[in-house]
Formats: sequence, C-alpha cells, structure tokens
Amino acid sequence: MTERHTYRMGIVGNCAYMAHVDTQARVSWLCWPRFDSSFVFGHLLDTEQGGELAVESADVTVEKQQEYVWNTNVLQTTIETSHGVFRVTDCAPRFVQFGRVFKPLTLIRKLEPLSGAPRVRIVSKPRRAYGAEVPKVYVQSNHLRYDFGGETVRLNTDVPLSYVTGERAFVLDQVRTIVLSWGVPFEAPLEDTAEDWLRRTIAYWQQWVQHCAIGRFYQRHVIRSALALKLHQFEDTGAIIAAGTTSLPEFPGSGRNWDYRYCWLRDAYFTLAALNRIGQFEEMQSFAQFIENIAASVGSARYPAVVRIDGSLELPESTVPLRGHDGHGLVRVGNAAYAQVQNDIYGQVIYALLQLYIDARFPREPRETSRQLLTTLLKLIESCLHEPDASLWEFRDLQQRHCYTSLCHWIGAKTAAKIARVLGDRPLLRAATRLVVRSARLLEACYDPQVGAYMQEPGSKNLDASALHLIIVHYLDPRSTRAARHLEALKRQLMVGGGLIHRYTHADDFGKPSAAFLACSFWYAEALAVMGRIEEALGELELLLGYSNHLGLFSEHVDPITGGQWGNFPQTYSHVGLMNAVLQITSRIDYPEFY
Repeated sequence: MTERHTYRMGIVGNCAYMAHVDTQARVSWLCWPRFDSSFVFGHLLDTEQGGELAVESADVTVEKQQEYVWNTNVLQTTIETSHGVFRVTDCAPRFVQFGRVFKPLTLIRKLEPLSGAPRVRIVSKPRRAYGAEVPKVYVQSNHLRYDFGGETVRLNTDVPLSYVTGERAFVLDQVRTIVLSWGVPFEAPLEDTAEDWLRRTIAYWQQWVQHCAIGRFYQRHVIRSALALKLHQFEDTGAIIAAGTTSLPEFPGSGRNWDYRYCWLRDAYFTLAALNRIGQFEEMQSFAQFIENIAASVGSARYPAVVRIDGSLELPESTVPLRGHDGHGLVRVGNAAYAQVQNDIYGQVIYALLQLYIDARFPREPRETSRQLLTTLLKLIESCLHEPDASLWEFRDLQQRHCYTSLCHWIGAKTAAKIARVLGDRPLLRAATRLVVRSARLLEACYDPQVGAYMQEPGSKNLDASALHLIIVHYLDPRSTRAARHLEALKRQLMVGGGLIHRYTHADDFGKPSAAFLACSFWYAEALAVMGRIEEALGELELLLGYSNHLGLFSEHVDPITGGQWGNFPQTYSHVGLMNAVLQITSRIDYPEFY
C-alpha cells in the first residue's frame, strides 16, 4: 500500500505573519515581513537551500507529539529521546496593549526539559530571495545578527551563542528561550518578556474563542478551524489569504503547484461567511474597507480575482530554482490568475458585504458610503452576464459560460435587492431585481433534463461540484425532486469513495485531476444538511474529519487512494467547508442526543 502523505506540522501566527512548525520542532516555513514575502525559513520547499530554525534532538528520538495549548494558536512540540523528554513551545505574540493589538514580527520559542537529561542542538539557517541569499552572520553580545543587505533578522537567546553558531549539542537542563525578530532589535529582558508575551498571547486567544458563538456539536473541530482561519487575515489591510504556503503540489507530478499567499476575493467571501456565523464581525469590517480601497483603485473597470495583501493589483508569476516539496519541483511565486477573467467574484463580493447592511450591530456610515460600490458591482455583473470566463477553478486556457458564475450573478443580484430594501433605494432595487431574472434564465440554460442536473455550462456533458451551491443557497428548493436528482447525478459522477468528491472528472489544462478537492466534499455534506438528510450528512462529515492531520488541520486536496494530504496547507477553503457543514447540521438538529 502506498504510504499516506500527511503534513505533520502546525501553524502559529498573529495576523501579521505565519510560521509552520513540524513535529521535529523545526520552523520549516516562515515568510517575513509579510505573508507574501520571501521565506526566511523554507525547508518545506527545499531541505538544502531553504533554511530552517530547528531544535534537534542529539539523541535517538523515541516519540514525537504535537498539540496546541487549549483554545489557542500557541503550539507545543514534545520530543521523547533516549536520554529524556523536552518540549518546545512556539508563540507568535498577539495581545491588546495600549488600546491596540500588539502583533510584532517576532517568534518566541521556549525550550523546556520535562524529564531526564535530553541533549539538543540548535540549527539556525535563515535565507532570503527564496533561498538564493545567505546572510552575513555577526555574533553580538547576546544575540546573532543575520544581515541580508538592508534587511536584518536577529536571534536572541540565553543558549550560548557558540553552541548555536557551531550547531553543538548541549544538555537541556533548564528552560531556555529563543526570540527571533525581524528588523528592529529586541531590547527587553529576554526570559521575563518572552514569558509575559506567551502568557498574554494564550489569554488573548482563549478569550477570542470565548467570544465565538460555537455550540457543542463538533465544537473542537469548529474551534480549531476558526482559530486557523483567523490567522489567515492580514490585519494591517483586512485582506484574507487562501493559504500561507506556495507550491505544495495538488498531487505528485501534476504541475498544479500554486502560490496561495494572496487574497482571492472569492475565498475571502467564504471565510467571512464562516466567521460571521460564529459571531466574529471585526474581520468583516476590515475586509469591507479593503474592498472599498480596491474599488477606488479600479474605478468602473474589472476587479482582479486575486490581489496582493496590500491591495496591489498585479501578481506576475515566475518560478524559482528550488527542489520543491518532497522533491516535486516547480516552485512558483506570484499567481497569473490575477489577469484572468473570473466574473463570479462580483456577486460574491456583494454577498460578503451583506451583514454590514442587515445587521444592526454594524454602524450605519459604511452602509451609506458603499452604496456606490454596490451600484458599480451590479453594473459589472450586467456587463458580463453572457461572457465566458475562467470561473472559480481558474482554467488557464479554457473559458466557458460557467453555471457557477451565473449562480454567483444570481446570488449577488438577490443580495443587492435585499440591501436595497434596507437602504430604501428604489433604483438599486429595480436594477437588482432585473438581474435576478436574467441570471436565473442563464442558470436554466445549464439544466440537462436527461441527466437531471445542472451542467458545468449550457450544452456541456460535464458535471461540476460547484453546482452543489444551487442547493446550498436555495436556488433549488432543497426539498424538491429536482434538487434530489441534481444531487444524485453529482454524486454518481464525482464521488470517489471515502466521502471524497472530485471538483470535476474531465480533463482541464493540466489533464484529469487525480486528487479530490476537499472543500467540495464538505459542500456535499452541507447540501445534504440543507436538504434535511441529517443522518447522511453526519456520516459524510465523520468520514471527512478523518482527513485532517494530528492537529485537526486540513489541506486543500486529498489522495482518494491513500487518504493523504496534498496542496497548500492549511487551506482556508477546507476549514470554511467544515465549519459551514457543521453549522448547517447544527441548525437543523432539534434532539439533544447528538450533543
């Protein structure tokens, strides 16, 4: 049997940056100073040129365990060796200070001996320019300074610096501290400051979870997903990234190695919808401001489907000479999807902003200032109603009149009509109502009565898992015969066993996809719940939860044969899918034994 590929790592972050830490207590991926900057540690993509910050056991490793501090994004890795046990706690500081959230470009690593006399070795190899630039290293009185031209990384520690520079093993007989920082010097008492920041960060995340409206049904899974999603928002601008990694392949040898460290307006919509459903609103307000700034940049022109986290509109794609994850090659930086025509985004942006208008907890001012934004978005929908596009799967050499795009037009128009009623804006209401009717006609053109389903485009013989949303958003009456036939047709053609569903099964620009897109499988569970088929939805959900890693984190794709994780990790789409499926099931359960 083929070995199951699983990402044995977790993430820490503070909404300014994110780090991936594996079960060997190695920081294998960290980009500074932003999500979309070059990595400082890129072992995940090249074990030789990528660089790392590791706390290695100098003795034989017996067992490795990794877990989060309860209800936080603080990660603990415990390693049992032939000479003792030690634990590494990783923390990206985040807490409220002086009335603002403190989120420095700083990583705290706390090393603790738990039993015996474990020996460890510190390996610190920062890199820049995607592995091409090796720093000059200066040994200072209490820290190491790594100079990359005009950029500086500092490693402050109470471990003897000679041990670090020489990668010498030493007995970990007391608590040791490593504070890694970008740019500015760390000028504070090392151990006391690190301990204080760690304590306050733990308290921050636990309080954040307490303020989430999460029921007891699959509570642990929803909490972990919510915490992971929160780390993917770049708080400085409000942008939400799809994932913190680049070029983790969808499947070995597929060539589908993409850079996901940017803000897809579509993905942000899904993420915000999930966070809103658990009562987290501040992310919505930040994202609304981000969208308004993009709107101001493009005027009445088309919106790009994906933008940089600072709102820049161009993401030229290139490759860098690294071995790639597990030697699979093709490491991309940037994403050519920014130049694609993806017309589904306009309706999704409108829907993402809905809560700002219908929820009285939001201030009235944004509702008035963004009225022009809604009008512009509706005009964009009207102008592209009949236009072929790449849609959500981002086909590179193929444009179609996608059913999913037409559905998003319909969603956007329905949402705009709802907002127009709140604003008392009759012209906006009339324009939205007309588009509801016109987009519905386009959707009906995708229906194949012989198959009993809505096809990927009018006249096509291909089915597409995104059509599950016809049921989820109630375009189809969930209790209707048509919805049941539609779901059955999708299941028959796209399901591959183990609860997994392909996004589609026909060939695209890169051939036929081999891995299952995990979010689609969660959509299927959600559709079952919307239809009232709770027992089936629960069975599906139980299967899908088995595809997480040891920390409850999900990848983008799953190998249907081995159940292995592939694609960028962790993936917001997958965690959003889990949350929405659980919340749909929860809203329809009225008997306590499920709790």
